[in-house]
This record gives sequence, C-alpha cells and structure tokens, in this order.
Amino acid sequence: MLSLPAFLKENDLIYLVAPSFGCTSDPYATRMEAAIKEIKKHGYRVKEGRNIRRADGVASSAPAKERAEEFMDAYRDRQTKLILSVGGGELMNEILPYIDFKEIKSLPKKWFMGYSDNSNLTFLLTTLADVPSIYGPNLPSFYEKPWRLAQLDAERMLKGEVEFKGYPKWFGKSNKDWPALYKPRANIVKVITPHNFASPIEGMMLGGCLDILRLLCGSKYDNVKEFIAKQEEGVIWYLEACDLSPLDIRRALFQLKEAGWFASAKGFLFGRPLCTVWRPEMMGVNRFNAATDVLDDLGLPMLFDIDLGHLGPGLPFLNGGIAKVEYKENNIFVTYKK
Repeated sequence: MLSLPAFLKENDLIYLVAPSFGCTSDPYATRMEAAIKEIKKHGYRVKEGRNIRRADGVASSAPAKERAEEFMDAYRDRQTKLILSVGGGELMNEILPYIDFKEIKSLPKKWFMGYSDNSNLTFLLTTLADVPSIYGPNLPSFYEKPWRLAQLDAERMLKGEVEFKGYPKWFGKSNKDWPALYKPRANIVKVITPHNFASPIEGMMLGGCLDILRLLCGSKYDNVKEFIAKQEEGVIWYLEACDLSPLDIRRALFQLKEAGWFASAKGFLFGRPLCTVWRPEMMGVNRFNAATDVLDDLGLPMLFDIDLGHLGPGLPFLNGGIAKVEYKENNIFVTYKK
C-alpha cells in the first residue's frame, strides 16, 4: 500500500501547470479565469505556472522541455500541496524525457490531478515514483458555481474523504446539438460479462486514458510489471478512451494484456468512450465486445459505461489507492481505505 500525500486543507497552495495544452481559447480560457476565482473563494491559494496561458509549442502550451521544467518547479516547491493541470491535449508524452522521476521519488509527495493526456503523469508518477495521483478534473472544470458532481468529489478526495458513487445523469448526445444535455443514467452502468460482480472486489486502483497507456506500454517508462508485482492487493483497472475507435480499444487492450499488465488484475471498470456517440460500432466490434472478447478468459468481473472519462461527469479515481468497488442499484460505489 502506497503512502498518500498530505490531504488538502484551507489556505494550502495549488500550483497550476500546463504540461499539455495551455488555456488560450474559449471556452477554456474564460473558464480557467473563473475557476481560479472560485478556487480562491474556497479558501486555497493559487500559484500560476508560466505556461498556463501559452500556445507556443507544437500542439501544446510551450516546447516540451519548458513544460517539463514548469512541472518540476511545481513539484520542488515546498509550499505546493496540489499540482493541478489546466488542460489535456495531444503531445504531453514529449515532456517525459525531461521529467526526473528519481528526484520526484526522493521528494515529499504531492498531489497531481488531471485527466486525458495527463495520464502521462498520473500513471507514471504512481508506477515509477510510488506517488499516488488523482485522475480527475482539469482546472477549467472548477468554474461552476457551486461545485458539484466531479468537482465536488475531487475536492472531497483531496481532503481525505473515501466514499464515492456514480452520478444520476451524464452528458449525452441529442439528435441536433451534441453535447447539449444531460441524459438520465438509466441503465448506463452495464454488466454484460458472465463473471459475477455481485460481490465487492478489492484492490489497488490503477488506470487512465487508453490512448496514452497503449503508447507507454513497452516504452522505457513501462514499469508496470515490476510495480504490480509489489502490490499484494492486486489491481482494479479503470480505463477510458478519447480518440480510439472500438477496434482501437480492442487492439489497445490486447497490447496491454500481452505485455503482462493484467497479471494481477482483480477486475475492470470501463468509462464511456467518445466512440459511444460518434462511432459506436465498427465491423461488428463495439465498446463492450472490444473488451470481453479480449479479456473474458481472465475470468474477471467488468463494469461498462461507468462515470469516467470524456463523456462526463467523471468520478475522480485515486491511482495507487486501495479500494472496494461494489455494483448495486445499477450504480458503482467506490470506497477507499484510509
């Protein structure tokens, strides 16, 4: 079990960074400014990284080395309690050669939170440096007044609360103006695997965005087999996808499985991929059988379309946290051990 960073409290410092995109266009720029004001109203101090309003790199806020230096400065800052990403993006992987994971492992632990392209750090901080992280909202999400759903749960997690459950509605598709409305969750959480999910499963949470994880697999940053071998609790994998088609999801899961990432898996939690609305099926492959056809032989329970990922709202997930997951009342309940 990994030790956790200190939980967030009033007047703590939140350091804003842009390891992928900066906030230079709307709605993100306007929401970022509103979010900074809201965070301060909630009693936290804010320090702005030098790249958060930039778009000077290739599909990024700044050149890769500068983005990495901003993150390392935030991690070295003694006052910082939470490093919060201002956005996802496309080329965050290019900062990895400049991130000193060995130094990070030697420093006092800090929270890092973000999702999507931020999987490059949320996942590697845990598997390379033994630092728990939160796969949760990026900064602009905190513009809402009052905070609710994912924003509220992210703050609750950062303050040490341990019980979370799925939401009643999701940001679905209308016939004319997707994404334009929240749809009732109804039967969104599905169990379509023959392996029983009636009993809770327990293990270490690990996962993120499949688009990113498949690229890390087999790279010099891939320490997964060594990491999971040290975790006696086994792993509950939570996974979601952004740009991947159903066939891409199938290929990605095959790659991770064959690389040994699922050797100690206890179960799988799949979020709502964007292909749910733009291309739900390709050549007979959909988001469900893309997983079951590849993973069924492991004999493990799976949940689908949980509140996770790019079709919000998404629950925050604690990478490296030991959790109990229950499926009841057509909903997911996650309880972390203190």
